[in-house]
Amino acid sequence: MASTGARAIVVLVALLCGAAAATMKVDTTGVAATNGLSVGFYDTSCPYLPYIVESLVEEAFSKDAGIAPALIRILFHDCFPQGCDASVLLNGTATGSELLELPNTTLRPTALKLIDDIRAAAHAACGPIVSCADIISLATRDALVDAGGPSYDVPLGRRDALAPASSALVGTLPGPSFNVTTLIKSFGDRGLSVTDLVALSGAHSFGVAHCPLFSDRFTPVPDPDTPIDPKFAATLKAKCAKDVPAFTVKQNLDVRTPDVFDNKYYFDLVAKQGLFKSDQGLFFHASTNRTVIRFSLNQAAFFEQFAKSMVKMSGMDVLTGTQGEIRRNCAVANKRAAIQMVTSTKNNVLAAEICED
Repeated sequence: MASTGARAIVVLVALLCGAAAATMKVDTTGVAATNGLSVGFYDTSCPYLPYIVESLVEEAFSKDAGIAPALIRILFHDCFPQGCDASVLLNGTATGSELLELPNTTLRPTALKLIDDIRAAAHAACGPIVSCADIISLATRDALVDAGGPSYDVPLGRRDALAPASSALVGTLPGPSFNVTTLIKSFGDRGLSVTDLVALSGAHSFGVAHCPLFSDRFTPVPDPDTPIDPKFAATLKAKCAKDVPAFTVKQNLDVRTPDVFDNKYYFDLVAKQGLFKSDQGLFFHASTNRTVIRFSLNQAAFFEQFAKSMVKMSGMDVLTGTQGEIRRNCAVANKRAAIQMVTSTKNNVLAAEICED
């Protein structure tokens, strides 16, 4: 029988290992080194920024763990169409609004408000120099850590878009019914690899979905490419029978640890309990099967790749330098002066008139 001292050492080691796993730091140095961003971008101009973001995210997460998946969804929906430029936050302009596009109508208002609350606090502390686009990336990383996920450095220096993405670009967002071949092309068109696809799909390790988005998982004729566990299908069907009016019933994306960011999402796929066809297909497709299995067996490997893929995605098509702007309100583009040339009827000369749009 082990001595008391030996048992104490085993317990101590277990606690230390658990702590290390809970705060796993992934080295993402160089992942986004060529897009004009840098980890220390605000070190001099706004040194308190990391603490402002961390404290406000932690406060929000303590009240609602759902803020973490909500932020990741905002980040993805912002970056994928035209780049990580906070265009998805614009609530209506002369050229339209991404928030009114169908894929974005269910982005959570509390998460959108949190991003602007952080912007307000950062601008109060440092002046209007921190972009909403940078805040989205920082807040998402911190919420991910609060939910048990990996920590990683976030390259900064993004600027905010002047206008929303077009409907056509928003339409390129991958859907829950996409097959893997379509997903691979969709991600590839944005410079993301098959490994990035499998890793970023792991964001469905937490969060919820509404019945109309996965009703095709319990149709009378099963999809042979995305088979489903019969008991799971029956559970979903019975639950969604109560979805009146539509979009009132919610289902956890991960049936095992729905509020924790971990690798159990991949267990779900192996057990044929993926909620979306786009998820379940990853286990059965030859190009993605081995990565799904590897992530299901090795959480550290999943965390490492997820962090790298997040940094890669959040560096897509960013605005830097003098491009775009630093918004004073994340939901509204800044007013700007415009010079309009008008003809004076009094002395028949051209005059410049300053106006605001």
